[in-house]
Amino acid sequence: MNSITLQEVKSWILSIGGAVIVALLIRHFIVELYVVDGPSMQPTLINGERLVVNKFIYHWRDPMRGEVVIFKYPRDHERDFIKRVIATGGDTIEIKDGHVFVNDALVNEDYISEKTRTEYPKQTVPEGTLFVCGDNRKNSLDSRFPDVGFVPLELVKGKAALIFWPIDYVAALP
Repeated sequence: MNSITLQEVKSWILSIGGAVIVALLIRHFIVELYVVDGPSMQPTLINGERLVVNKFIYHWRDPMRGEVVIFKYPRDHERDFIKRVIATGGDTIEIKDGHVFVNDALVNEDYISEKTRTEYPKQTVPEGTLFVCGDNRKNSLDSRFPDVGFVPLELVKGKAALIFWPIDYVAALP
């Protein structure tokens, strides 16, 4: 029976340590896994689905209208929220008669199952922020309410890129 040499132990420790460091760097800067918690994004995302979040993309550009983003809840940075970007800095946003208008144009929201019930007076989204809503408008704490309001870009963690679980529902997100 061969004994393990000190050199082999060092080699294993360096290999495992290197792999852990690479994994942590990938998770911190490139991608993160996220579990959908709650019904606010139905029917697009269902409670319990698992997502791959692209954390790298917003180092190169700002979020765009229609993208689904993960961000730190403004009132408690330990909590993450997932919502759809409806308007970006400089856009005007208004919700009336169940319809969303961005820059005075009606937004085609084929991803929601019910019209928006709340009204939102016409406002300009401040630069460096986003106006976000859940796809399930009747059950979503989002920018329509003061607890969330306009989301500062520095709170955005990444773009939801891929549903990977359950395996039957694997899909890329826009």
